[in-house]
Formats: sequence, C-alpha cells, structure tokens
Amino acid sequence: MEKLTIAFAKGRILEEAVPLFEKAGIPVTPLKNPGRQLIFDQDKFRFMIIRAADVPVFVKYGAADLGVVGKDTLLENDFNLFELLDLKIGVCRISVATISGRRIDRERILRIATKYPNITKNYFAGRGKQVEIIKLYGSMELAPVAGLADAIVDLVSTGRTLRENGLEEVEIIEPYISSYLVANRNLFYVRNELIAEVVRRLRSVLED
Repeated sequence: MEKLTIAFAKGRILEEAVPLFEKAGIPVTPLKNPGRQLIFDQDKFRFMIIRAADVPVFVKYGAADLGVVGKDTLLENDFNLFELLDLKIGVCRISVATISGRRIDRERILRIATKYPNITKNYFAGRGKQVEIIKLYGSMELAPVAGLADAIVDLVSTGRTLRENGLEEVEIIEPYISSYLVANRNLFYVRNELIAEVVRRLRSVLED
C-alpha cells in the first residue's frame, strides 16, 4: 500500500508536533533528531520536513496527503485545502508593532514591513487606510529601528523579541494563530480511511 505522506513545517511547529503525534501512536521517532535529512519512511507513513510556506504547496499539488502548518500561512494565501484539525500548537498572534512610545501618524501613508503582505493589505484596507508594504523574509524587528518602515506586521508569541529590540505591539490583527492539520481535497476522499484514522488519534489526544 502507498504510504501516507505528511509534511511538517520545520522549526517550532515541528518541535511541538512531534510529541503530539507520538502520543497519538503515529511513528514520528525519526523526526526527533532529523539532522539534515528531509524525508523519512516509517511503517505506513512518509514524513517530510519543509519550510512553512511550502507545506500547503506540497499538499495542494498532491506531493503530500497531509500537512502541519500555521494558520498564518493559510490566511496569507488561499490554498483551498481541507483544514481538518486545530492542533493547538505553535500558538501566537499576528500584530502590528512599532518603536516603543512612538505614535503612528495615521494622516499619511504608512510604510509597513512584513512577510504577510496580503494579511497586512486586507487589514488596513478594512480600516480605510492605505499603506505601502515592504516584503521582508526575516529580521523584521530591524525595519522600524533602521528607518525602513513605520511599523511591522509579524507573529508575536510572548513579545520578548519585540521588547528586546525596543518595539511594542500597537494593534492585534489576529488574536489566535495555531497550527492545523490540512489535507489535499482530492486525496482526502481517495485516502479517507487512513486520514480519518490519523485525525481520530490526534483528536483523542487533544481532547484527553
């Protein structure tokens, strides 16, 4: 039988997902110390470790049956996937932040640095505010300090990184972001029995 392929977003999501899947009896032991290896076969499963932004792409095009990815990635782009289960890991929020104590001048076009241009554009458009968006892929906290942007839109967990860089949250765009188990719509029906078993096991652990 063809293995069920599950793609995991590397980093914090992977670290928090492994214990959850392990409790559910899914054999993710190779993912505990993956080294540089990105793909693992274990029993009736195949696991892949990839960048968060790529997980929904792999699932959308059928290279993976299931994916574990943050809701922020799903909100940024419409991948038309089944969101099967909120795994309640990687919990954070999406916020607007700027230099502590600085008042944002809303009478002019703001320059916002972010890796979430669509979320940012939709948020400010919904408030009738035009903004200039600068797409960054990292080091977001530097943008206001270096004068690149008036503010940033980014994920916030504890807020410690913001504080350490002299920034503070001024608005919350999405108060609850977590990681979801997602499925390819077509493969969900083709492989429904095995996928349903994975969902059942994970839900049982989450509700325990």
